[in-house]
Amino acid sequence: MRLHFSVRLFLLLVLGPAPALAQDAPSPFKLTLGRFQSSAEGQPSSFSTDVNLRHSSDLGNVWYGHYAASAEQLTQDRLGWDRSFSLGALRVLPSAQVATGGAWNGSVSVETGTRWYAGAGLGRTNLRPTVNLNFDPNDAWSLSGGYRWTEGAALGLVYVRDNRENPDQQHLHLVWRTPLAEAHRLTVDLLHKRGLVEGEPISRTGLSVAYDWPRWFVRLSYDPKVNFTTQDMWRLAGGTRF
Repeated sequence: MRLHFSVRLFLLLVLGPAPALAQDAPSPFKLTLGRFQSSAEGQPSSFSTDVNLRHSSDLGNVWYGHYAASAEQLTQDRLGWDRSFSLGALRVLPSAQVATGGAWNGSVSVETGTRWYAGAGLGRTNLRPTVNLNFDPNDAWSLSGGYRWTEGAALGLVYVRDNRENPDQQHLHLVWRTPLAEAHRLTVDLLHKRGLVEGEPISRTGLSVAYDWPRWFVRLSYDPKVNFTTQDMWRLAGGTRF
């Protein structure tokens, strides 16, 4: 399993920059704490945690993450960066990441359009084994498109398919984001995945729901056959901006 571009970059690709919450401007830091539960038929459940600290500035988003799985006695540290650039009618979103164990990856996505939009992306790793905390195929290409409303709501599709070692692995996301009263925000990500798990074809549906307050946020996700393994995963994440 390998790391790919960050979840933040994925949301930027699908939905564009999030509409500002009431206290976004004076809060350059974002701290996220995640707890994951994996289970498979005939096997005991296992748990892991992840801590991620991000800083946003004119240079882009720089972040550090630490992952730990006690049952596997596995830990991993990673450092990443991403930013959006405007080039005429195009928006270009590059990212880069390094992780302990010598793993690194990069990605670039290009998008055009304002209300209606379309985009494409490509990700590459150095094939070093690491934990995939993006949960989409890693060495992959992607296509995206959708519509953004003036009040900040957005509906987008993104298709991600491995184009290197496992071309059968593919994800289709339908993502809806909408602002709510009192500077709150709701994001729903419906996932359909297809591919091979231990040589057998699978077709599964997952779901992620995130809720943002001006300062705090929480996200609950269910991902069947996570990273195209026999494991089903529940993920609970939350944190604060400061």
